[in-house]
Amino acid sequence: MVSATPERARRWTLPDLDAAVRRCQVQNARGVRCILAALGEYAQSEEQVRENRERSSAAVTAIDEHALEASLTVKMTALGASFDREAARDSLLRLCGEAREHGVGFEVDMEGRGLVETTVEAAIACAREGTAVTLALQTSLDRTPDDLERIVRHGIRPRLVKGVYPADTADLDEVRRRFRALAADLIDRGVPFSAGTHDPDLVAWLLEHPAGTIEFAFLMGLADETKLRLAGEGRAVAEYVPFGERATIYLARREAYLARLAAEGRAPVP
Repeated sequence: MVSATPERARRWTLPDLDAAVRRCQVQNARGVRCILAALGEYAQSEEQVRENRERSSAAVTAIDEHALEASLTVKMTALGASFDREAARDSLLRLCGEAREHGVGFEVDMEGRGLVETTVEAAIACAREGTAVTLALQTSLDRTPDDLERIVRHGIRPRLVKGVYPADTADLDEVRRRFRALAADLIDRGVPFSAGTHDPDLVAWLLEHPAGTIEFAFLMGLADETKLRLAGEGRAVAEYVPFGERATIYLARREAYLARLAAEGRAPVP
């Protein structure tokens, strides 16, 4: 995989863990929690998996040592799910255990639909070991309402996202409707969840509800004004902070997201 140029990466990613720690310290002082993500999805070898696992493990240690208000998030393909799902699950459980031992929050990102079941099962296994887990679920998938019920039963906090991977519907109005329906159900039941969206309509709708159980999760490189405003208003806010050199695929998704919004004549929250 070709590494992204510094110019392309500057907005969306940071070069290494040290930079991610510094970013998190600044954001924490502003009332914003961080979600650290070691880049390296779609690992194609055991060596790449080992490197990814080590960088995630180092992030757990750094969060603890620097007393950061932060969690670690991982992707199953960074742990080798593209070629060995059982080994990827074992690696996730290992990182999950390290996070638990250090008192660090642990999150799992969702990827393409072919990996949804594997990812949900791995997150549930992690939760069964006593770790507080957050799992991203994509409202663009038909199966998500059932997955949501499964993970809530196991005490896993959902991070609702619209989804950037190929899905069951490409109708963005329908995806927004599904997002609101799932979020409304969680709000009504008092279930804590994270809302990972920059959609101005969804953010405005969520802000109509009491702070309580909702955390607003935004990407580094977007919504900087909104992050600080909401944090200043006492809302729970998190920023997704990816770091590392293997950023090409991640950057392509970010650029595709902005292009998709532009095609709709829309823009993310400022």
